[in-house]
Amino acid sequence: MAELDLGELMRQAQQMQETMAYLQKALDEVTVEGSAGAGMVKVKATGNQRIVAVEFDRAVLSEDRDMLQDLVVAAVNNALERARELAQQRMSSMLPPGMLPPGTIPGL
Repeated sequence: MAELDLGELMRQAQQMQETMAYLQKALDEVTVEGSAGAGMVKVKATGNQRIVAVEFDRAVLSEDRDMLQDLVVAAVNNALERARELAQQRMSSMLPPGMLPPGTIPGL
């Protein structure tokens, strides 16, 4: 039976921590766009799920308030979903083969 090398395990954990920090920084520099109402409302978010911009088509400003609010909510949710997908895709690329990314096993 092979002996556990704590030094090597600690080195791998440190390397993984550094990789995660790099990934988080890289995600903050990437933006995704969500939209609603056929592009009448657009929302930009970073890969770290931070909203950085909201844009309205002039035509939507003449719509009623409730519709505009619904479009903003839909566009924000769309942008955040795209940001989550991007983060999950980037995380998956750094995992060892066969290892599932966090959040892909229901109930865990």
